[in-house]
Amino acid sequence: MRLLSVAIAIACTLSGVASAQSAPALTGGTGLIYVGTYPNRILVIDEATEQVVDEIRMTLDGPPGALQLSQDGTRFYMRDRTFEHIEVVDVATRRSIDTLTLSEGTTKVRIRSFLPSPDHRYIILLTDTATKHIDRFEIAPRTLVQVDLDTHEVMREIPWPDDEERISVNMLFSPGGDLLYLFGQEIIVLNTDDFEEVERWQLSQLDEPGLGRFDFSFRHDVNEEPGFFTGSFYVQDPVQNRRLMGIARINLAERDIDFYTLGPFERISSFSVAPGRQKAYGLLNQIGHYELWTFDLAGRRLEHRQVIDGRPRMALRPSSNGQILYVYRAGNTIDLYEAATFRYLRTITLDGDMTGFFVVP
Repeated sequence: MRLLSVAIAIACTLSGVASAQSAPALTGGTGLIYVGTYPNRILVIDEATEQVVDEIRMTLDGPPGALQLSQDGTRFYMRDRTFEHIEVVDVATRRSIDTLTLSEGTTKVRIRSFLPSPDHRYIILLTDTATKHIDRFEIAPRTLVQVDLDTHEVMREIPWPDDEERISVNMLFSPGGDLLYLFGQEIIVLNTDDFEEVERWQLSQLDEPGLGRFDFSFRHDVNEEPGFFTGSFYVQDPVQNRRLMGIARINLAERDIDFYTLGPFERISSFSVAPGRQKAYGLLNQIGHYELWTFDLAGRRLEHRQVIDGRPRMALRPSSNGQILYVYRAGNTIDLYEAATFRYLRTITLDGDMTGFFVVP
């Protein structure tokens, strides 16, 4: 009877070991990762297997640059390496469906930035125009134009606020597409019917005028609630003569901002909201020193930071289930870290350097 008990105990132990060995590795979920790569492709990676399952070939020459995912997640928009063409890719069919350019003959129109409308009817382009004459180049002012995506015709030139030409512009559409927000030292709101200014929002005068101007960087985040934008910000404290960093969440529809400082200035090079919007992650990227940060958005605090073996020019995105952090950019490798502990897991190696990265649940 004693021998039988020992045998049963050994069998249970071996069964437990076998189960532990056969347990699947921690994965990022059941979504897809879209990665723009050289020479002219978007690779499609299955999160569950971490294998390339498909690729989307660009019809334009060169890698997909300035890759953007549309607000509804159904299309990719990219700019080619000449800065003269936009290519549109349908996500469902994984096929290129259109290209457009405003260049013609000896006139070159270079696209510095762009933003497609939520309904895919038109696209806003920030352009430089240069015309080659026999004895000179004629350089036109930088312009913001609305272009019809069906006909490729310029619908209108959008006037600069206060008639002040801008070298760059940070733009966002409202979820319904009826408003266009221009970000700078203030938020300028344009009605997309006629692109006339309907409101101007001074960020530095929202709640604490003494804090000075905000420094925001807005981008589309698939984990963010439509009409809201959460990110790190930097602000000058004129009383103590020091810079501070913190977290801000903006409700564009209600013209409301909730912000809080976390400590002295440290530049976060990449900031991403986690699924569920209870946490966010950031990268501290300094020469020879790299850290991963966890922000507790619900508790309004910095929860955890840890030094990692990084590389220059990094960015991060959380996986679709929020359990893994993908660290990428400046090369052909994606490093995987466990989000809860920042434990390094493994590396995905691609056959081309990356130019864009999206996780689509």
